[in-house]
Amino acid sequence: MDLAQIGIFGGSGFYKFGEDISEVKVDTPYGRPSSSVFLATINDKRVAFIPRHGVDHSYPPHEINYRANLWAMKDVGVKYLFGPCAAGSLQKHVKPGDFVFCDQFIDRTQGRKDTFFDGPITTHVSAANPFCPTLRKMAIDSAKKLNIKAHEAGTIVVINGPRFSSKAESIWYSKMGWEVINMTNYPEGILARELEMCYINISLITDYDCGLEGQVAHSTVGEIMDTFNGNLHKVKNLLFDMIAKLDTDSSCCCHSALSSARFND
Repeated sequence: MDLAQIGIFGGSGFYKFGEDISEVKVDTPYGRPSSSVFLATINDKRVAFIPRHGVDHSYPPHEINYRANLWAMKDVGVKYLFGPCAAGSLQKHVKPGDFVFCDQFIDRTQGRKDTFFDGPITTHVSAANPFCPTLRKMAIDSAKKLNIKAHEAGTIVVINGPRFSSKAESIWYSKMGWEVINMTNYPEGILARELEMCYINISLITDYDCGLEGQVAHSTVGEIMDTFNGNLHKVKNLLFDMIAKLDTDSSCCCHSALSSARFND
């Protein structure tokens, strides 16, 4: 199908945006995605939305069918994929309300289906630079234009969930110098690379992780929700600005990720 070239994973506030909204059910070889694919027009471009946790937020991070979600996006024609996510900060200088456009990840998940290539063709997709450089540069430029406080790079630690980190784990991550912690970014980003889609992580910092306790003020649930809601408004503005200037006919190195990933016979 060629229904949309831009895709967004997000919550309930995202797929209700835009004009000419429609719903498409997609079957995948990997089972059902988190929801139908919602299609909308934004800045004269067709955009596909899937709420990664489901319409009713019924899928916890470790139960999301990531392969089905990515396959559904590819099936409707998506080439450029945005992955905004709520995240915690591991460093004092990365403050609640900031954005981080991560350029690296640390995988601390267990048992997640994280590849489309179980054989018979042996395929090793590079994860050296796992996020799309083209979209990240666009995000940096749009954030500056919109006066959004953003960190141009950072490492995201992805934990399995649904539990949060222990204080000892969080201190370890912080001492390693990593910036962001989240439960959904892996394997979402690397699966996009396997399907030769551009993918950008946009981390929306809602609070400080527990390893920084004693160094920063503790956030209440109300404060976390206020920060998240403020971020939601900002990320929509960011996405709309990026969508407006994205040339969907352009090419990127992400679109040929498999060209150097397979052994020759």
